[in-house]
Amino acid sequence: MLKCIAIDDEPLALELLEDNISKVPYLQLVGAYNNPLEAMRALQEQSIDLVFLDIQMPGITGLQFIQSISQKPMFILITAYEKYALEGFNLDVVDYLVKPVAIERFMKACNKANELHQLKTKQKDSSEAQQEYFFINVDYSLLKIVFKDIVYVEGLKDYIKIHLRSTTKPVVARMSMKSLEEQLPESMFIRVQKSYIVSKEYITAIRKNSVFIGNIEIPVGDNYRDALASLTGRTLG
Repeated sequence: MLKCIAIDDEPLALELLEDNISKVPYLQLVGAYNNPLEAMRALQEQSIDLVFLDIQMPGITGLQFIQSISQKPMFILITAYEKYALEGFNLDVVDYLVKPVAIERFMKACNKANELHQLKTKQKDSSEAQQEYFFINVDYSLLKIVFKDIVYVEGLKDYIKIHLRSTTKPVVARMSMKSLEEQLPESMFIRVQKSYIVSKEYITAIRKNSVFIGNIEIPVGDNYRDALASLTGRTLG
């Protein structure tokens, strides 16, 4: 499942884009924005795989938006102007679509993004299979955390709290949930809410609005139910 957001300052264009995204089974739309600055905050708060982006927007252009992002997801540009195509591809965008976009052309661009994502995921999984731990800054020291020791992670504004199997005292560190999520293997962990990441191994039960780790109940966010459904192979209800 590709987590994506859509950005376009024109309400009708954004609505059409949302409709097209809903027709692609492997896309999970987690946000639609007519304000690029709001979209930028969303990218800072959570891990997004793909961004559908208009170019001509007030305040900041789509090309400037891409250049301002340090850790870049994949981008598909959707615009009424052909003249920015070369500059767009120089920024390594996945595809460049000119409005109005036929659904067949839209699907072709999405398929290209999905294939690229699968390739990156395989490369990441291969690398992670060789590494069983990571280091995190805690109290002016680098603390070694073993992936299999993590039960779940809780986000607290600018801090995270890592709950471990080996100790009752959680590890508290100044770090964003997004930064931590990018270090955790996707094969072992799943984000179930804006403030929670859980180990798939320690999940004991799943409901529509909750995940259970033993007697610990963790809320499930609306934007994360599809990911849980893909984990269980069933629709949550």
